Amino acid sequence: MMKNLGLFAVAVCFGFNAYAAGVVLSDTSVNDEVSEETLETKNNYSSSGTHQTLESILAKDTTDPLFLTADNHFLSDTYVNFVDEKFRVGEYLDYGINDNFVVHANLLYQWDWSGHHENGFSATEFGGVYRMNHGNGSSRIISDALFGLKLWGSSRVRTPEYADSSYYAGLRFGRRYVGVTLSGTVKSTWVFDNERGLSYLNFIPEAYFRFKYDWRGGIGLDFRKSTNTHLLEDQEWLNLKLIKQYGNTQYVGHLDYEFGSGKFQGGFNVKVLF
Repeated sequence: MMKNLGLFAVAVCFGFNAYAAGVVLSDTSVNDEVSEETLETKNNYSSSGTHQTLESILAKDTTDPLFLTADNHFLSDTYVNFVDEKFRVGEYLDYGINDNFVVHANLLYQWDWSGHHENGFSATEFGGVYRMNHGNGSSRIISDALFGLKLWGSSRVRTPEYADSSYYAGLRFGRRYVGVTLSGTVKSTWVFDNERGLSYLNFIPEAYFRFKYDWRGGIGLDFRKSTNTHLLEDQEWLNLKLIKQYGNTQYVGHLDYEFGSGKFQGGFNVKVLF
C-alpha cells in the first residue's frame, strides 16, 4: 500500500509541477511586483466586472494552504464533518497580530452513534502561526512555523483531535503561482490523557488551484505515522476540496478517503474574512 501511495504521490507531484510550470510560462509567477499585476475578467480569475490585482485575490483566498490572515483582520471558519458514525461541528477563529503572526482558537463538538459513547466537547484549541519567510528571496519559498495545544476535552472522546490534551508543532512551506499554490506541511502531535500518551507525525503535500469565476480546487495527501499503532493506527488519507468564493466568503466542500480502512469523511466549511 505504501509503495502504491508513493508512486501515486510522485505522479501527482509531477503533474502539479508541470501545471505550475505552464502557469509560470503563460501567466507570470508571483514576484516582488505582484501588487502591480492586474488580472482581468477575461483571464478567468474573477466573475466581477472590475479588475483585481493578484495581491487582492490572494489576500481573500482563505482556503489557500499558505494563507495568513493580515494585520488587524479576523477569519471565521464554521464547519461540519461526518466520519465513522460521528458527526462533528466546530468554530475556528483567528486574528492577525501583524503581518507575520496569527493567533487562533478552535472549539469542536461531536455526536457519536457508533456505540462507543464518545459524545462531548473536544479539547478547545489555542495556537498560532508565525511566518518566517514571505517568499521574497530568489527561491520564492514561503515558510511558516505552526504550534498549538488543546485542553479541557472530554475523557470519553478517544480520537486524537478530540482527546483530553494534545500539543503540536510543525513547519509549513511552499510556493505560490498565479494559478496554483504548492505546499507541504510536517507536523508532530503529542496526545496525553489519563490513560495514554502517544505521538504521531504528519506529512501533508498539497496542490491548490485557482479556476475561473472564483472557483477553487485542492488535492492533497496526509501520511500519518503513529508511535503506538495499538492506540492510533498509521493512516494515509487522500483529501479533495472544491471551493466557491463570493467576496470575502468562501464555501468549501471536502471529501477524504483513508486507504488502509477504506473509510470516507465528508464535510462543509463556511469561511468569512473580516
